[in-house]
Amino acid sequence: MPALIDDPLSPPNYRQSGLPPFLQQNSPLPSSITPNTVTLRDGTITTLIPFSSVSQVPPGLIKCLCDLLNREIEAGDTYPMLDPIPPEKFGPYWFANFAVVALKGELEEVTGLLKGEGREREVKWDEVVFGTHYIKPNYPGRSSHICNAGFLVHESARGKGIGRVLGEGYIKIAPLLSVKGYVYSVFNLVYESNTASCRLWDSLGFDRIGRVPGCGQLKGYDKLIDAIQYGRHLVPEGEAAGKVAAKDVQQGQEPESLQADKTASGISAKTEVNPEVLL
Repeated sequence: MPALIDDPLSPPNYRQSGLPPFLQQNSPLPSSITPNTVTLRDGTITTLIPFSSVSQVPPGLIKCLCDLLNREIEAGDTYPMLDPIPPEKFGPYWFANFAVVALKGELEEVTGLLKGEGREREVKWDEVVFGTHYIKPNYPGRSSHICNAGFLVHESARGKGIGRVLGEGYIKIAPLLSVKGYVYSVFNLVYESNTASCRLWDSLGFDRIGRVPGCGQLKGYDKLIDAIQYGRHLVPEGEAAGKVAAKDVQQGQEPESLQADKTASGISAKTEVNPEVLL
């Protein structure tokens, strides 16, 4: 469920607007952002692990996620890129500002998966990765307090509701990054043919703020596909980002602020939407 238009090979944007200090690479995360264990729809346990720098991510995990993105690029119907991204470029791109990786099991940190009997062990990442998302500024400089996110769900985890868990987590975490976090989210490019993603963002209180006619020449289609641009307030207007509650995200439960937003926008908090995200 991509939402990006930036070039993965270009230098990343960093936060420069809003109230400093801003989250820097390798800097400690706010105390409210910690690994979060979630039970998925089928009873599977997953842990959402936050990262503030690519240096914190095991090389094998970077390669696994890079391969996942490249399979989506090759499929040609969700991401706009044409060429695969090498792992040495993927890591600095995906983890430039902040990212979350959903791993199978209950973990306190990624080292809990790496170490066994006091020594490092080999991990078959394709068997434990459920999904990931990043958070970064959508615009440079004076507008860098507006954020964007990109999402990937592993093929083995589809149908478990991990897409909704990642989406709800994004809505909660983005306002907590830095003293005053991101205040508004923009998704630049969600192809209209990606109906599962569109249903998910519609159900999570995002507004359809724009349409780009015929912007996707996608594989499997004999016509150009429109893209939807989504926007969403991440904190109530006039409320400091630091006051947003950081409760654990649980499958099937939504933050109170999310329910309020959905009621205000005319979307029932009880609306049932297929949470499966097909990338």
